[in-house]
Amino acid sequence: MRPVEVKKDIYWVGAVDYDIRNFHHYSRSPEGSTYNAYLVKDKKNVLFDTVNAHEFDELVKHISEIIDPESIDYIVCNHLEQDHSGALPRIVRLCKPEKIFCSPMGLKSMTNIYDTTGWPIEVVKDGDRIEIGKRHVTFLETRMLHWPDSMVSYIEEDRVLISNDAFGQNIACPQRFADECTHEQLLTAMKGYYYNIVLPYSANVLKTIARVTEMGLAIDVIAPDHGVIFRTPEDVAFVLNSYKDFAAQKPMKRAVVVYESMWGGTAKMASAVADGFEAADVPCTLINLQTCHCSDVMTAMADASAVVFGSATRNNMPMANMMACLANMKGLRPLNRVGGAFGTYGWSGEAPKMIAQALADMKFDLPAEPLKCYFNPGADDLAACRRLGEDVAAALKAKCGE
Repeated sequence: MRPVEVKKDIYWVGAVDYDIRNFHHYSRSPEGSTYNAYLVKDKKNVLFDTVNAHEFDELVKHISEIIDPESIDYIVCNHLEQDHSGALPRIVRLCKPEKIFCSPMGLKSMTNIYDTTGWPIEVVKDGDRIEIGKRHVTFLETRMLHWPDSMVSYIEEDRVLISNDAFGQNIACPQRFADECTHEQLLTAMKGYYYNIVLPYSANVLKTIARVTEMGLAIDVIAPDHGVIFRTPEDVAFVLNSYKDFAAQKPMKRAVVVYESMWGGTAKMASAVADGFEAADVPCTLINLQTCHCSDVMTAMADASAVVFGSATRNNMPMANMMACLANMKGLRPLNRVGGAFGTYGWSGEAPKMIAQALADMKFDLPAEPLKCYFNPGADDLAACRRLGEDVAAALKAKCGE
């Protein structure tokens, strides 16, 4: 890769990681990801964010094609999570910057993650503004999008918003800009990123977008720290409107059936539940947790407001992948969902009831009692599963206003 000019004297100098598949150790990134860092040439040369530690050489190579790295005057740390700051200690030693800017919570993160002895750290608060030559940079705190230390940097004269983790996607490709990709490709990646990382902070997303609107900030470019950069009016509007839609979590007439089967009985039940949804004219996707990751479930939920879970009972509880999936979902706090539970058993059969309780704790609407089947489901059991799908579909349609 080569550095890419985003606007006059504003460059992408990050790294593309084609190999990563386990993003942050809790979400899949099937297309890899990028660690975006940005360099602004002005009276004061400014580096916005760095990269993961193992991409240090790539970062330095890109900077060196534009300026001598030792001529970097300022470093801005919008967010201290290590995929953005892992290379920071080596960059500080190399560049010896005059100042390192971070938010108040960023100072706490930085000094607890790294040995910052002797670092010229300057804390900036929400709304603080600095001059770097012919440009001015305004810092806006975006706490819990998605860390307490998060902030964004707005380059006023160029109308560029460097947005750190907000508006990101896990895409590894030669293209650096959204207009070089299809909206379908972008939307899929954005949904996966949002629903597995940003979803719990949806209220903050809506507040932040409303605040930017109220401030009247003109934005020509949104430059996130992962994925491609939005540089056209159409693409800036596309990503902002997509985030509003994601954050609103309005009911959608689509269903997902998530299951984990031991000897095939629960899989048969899952197919019958899906048949019930389809008979009720609700499109349905089946996800097998033996072959899919729990982040796939969350990505599917970006388009579905009905989610029914099924698991065989093992050691008096749902199977391991199902337990992990429910725990992951609880932390991500989806809203406005309808659900149900089912599963087979050979001894005691607690799994469906435990799943239903987990969904109730997450404020799911549960229009039907959990179903359990002894060993292999027969015709009556499968008919009950179809009715479960139909009952949840009816509740979903009511939630959607049909």
